[in-house]
Amino acid sequence: MAPKGIRKIEKILVANRGEIALRVMRSAREMGIATVAVFSDADRNAPYVRYADEAVHIGPPPSSQSYLDFDKIIGAAKSTGAHAIHPGYGFLSENAAFARRVREEGIILIGPSPESMEVMGSKLAAKDAVKKYDIPLVPGTDYAITDIDKARKIASEVGFPILVKASAGGGGKGMRIVEHESQFDEMLHLAVSEATSAFGDGSVFIERYVGSPRHIEVQVMGDMHGNIVHLFERECSVQRRHQKVIEEAPSSVLTPELRDRMGKCAVMVAKSCDYVGAGTVEFLLDENLNFYFLEMNTRLQVEHPVTEMITGVDLVKEQIRVAMGYELSFSQNDLNINGHAIEVRVYAEDPLNNFLPDIGTLSTYQIPKGPGVRVDDGFEEGMLIPIHYDPMIAKLVVHGKSREEAMDRMLRAIDEYRITGVATTLSFCAFVLRHEAFRSGNFDTHFVKLHFRPEFLSKHDDSEAQVAAIIASRLLGATRSMDHGSAGSKESVASRWKRNRLT
Repeated sequence: MAPKGIRKIEKILVANRGEIALRVMRSAREMGIATVAVFSDADRNAPYVRYADEAVHIGPPPSSQSYLDFDKIIGAAKSTGAHAIHPGYGFLSENAAFARRVREEGIILIGPSPESMEVMGSKLAAKDAVKKYDIPLVPGTDYAITDIDKARKIASEVGFPILVKASAGGGGKGMRIVEHESQFDEMLHLAVSEATSAFGDGSVFIERYVGSPRHIEVQVMGDMHGNIVHLFERECSVQRRHQKVIEEAPSSVLTPELRDRMGKCAVMVAKSCDYVGAGTVEFLLDENLNFYFLEMNTRLQVEHPVTEMITGVDLVKEQIRVAMGYELSFSQNDLNINGHAIEVRVYAEDPLNNFLPDIGTLSTYQIPKGPGVRVDDGFEEGMLIPIHYDPMIAKLVVHGKSREEAMDRMLRAIDEYRITGVATTLSFCAFVLRHEAFRSGNFDTHFVKLHFRPEFLSKHDDSEAQVAAIIASRLLGATRSMDHGSAGSKESVASRWKRNRLT
């Protein structure tokens, strides 16, 4: 019999797709919990659908008609007798209205309360919530701009450049850098217009523009008994279009003292909204190692595996336990950093063409293996990358006893990853891992702008091909007499080498 106050979960519906659906299902299976997959027409043959104990078709490929449809998701949970819903990340994972509806239907949501989502879903409400906890905030306004003249005056006092930011949403939408006062009115109107279009909420505020920031986020976990801990930080500064590409844990620049202060601040942010479950508190770290609260993500993050690798904690299992009503299975003092972990996101994007999505069929798909390598993916060889969703193919994660070993292991794993049929970000990730700025830890969120040009990848590929061609010509010269004239033997080693390289 379960302890008093514990809500038993025997079946979970995973309201998501791809790698995160499969990742959640694997932890649930280890806990003896059955799983239900939901799938659109585009995902009918996906591995996660086959892995689940049950699967329910929820409609055509567009998210609005499938993965974002409240009625279909909740209907699937009810028809299969699922006790709980795990939303993964993206889609409905931070939708307070969905969380409230799930609660009203008597189903357990494996995530925070709708009230916590609402507070932290608005950057302005979040700032207001953390005020009394003395959390460092970027100088600026903590309310929506309604009086342009007053806002212009505040901007002058804060000092240009400043940032106009949307209160709702993220991903760089509704955000404008204002270099000079003469640009203020124009940039303000553009930010409001974009925020209204993207989020249905035109509320914007202003804050000082931090010129060379690092993006540091802290993993937190809370239970229903008031216990909240942090599981250290992740460095997420290598980004393109305000979206992360490479993450690592721990950060190479945090001192133990700074790590402790940021961790305690993250816990206080979580306390400010009575947070339950897994969440992430994001900070900006400037060149002088001053940190400022940015926002809180009220869900499991894409990059959660690096935290799991350095702490040994299965965050999904802990989410499920907490949703049942159990206390956290560990305290702050139980947690230690073990080694170093790095994650690269393998996107079907072309780094030679401004990282535009490259849709196609995975003609070749072979994942790397070996010590300290983990691949979270949702695809198989021969599958089509659908145009309807985020183009991420997989998350490649490595763990090493040191940052240097982790970087070298990641380069080995990238080299072993075989993908043809679509362009991927693997070559870009290898470029970053080899770059002196990354290896030295001397980088910020402007890494791509400062250090990357598409032609750098072409030059690197050309030089590798030249070296291969020289080696191949020597090998062919030495073995020509052994050639029996078969059609297969006349393909040069260089051709085979180049053919098999990552596209």
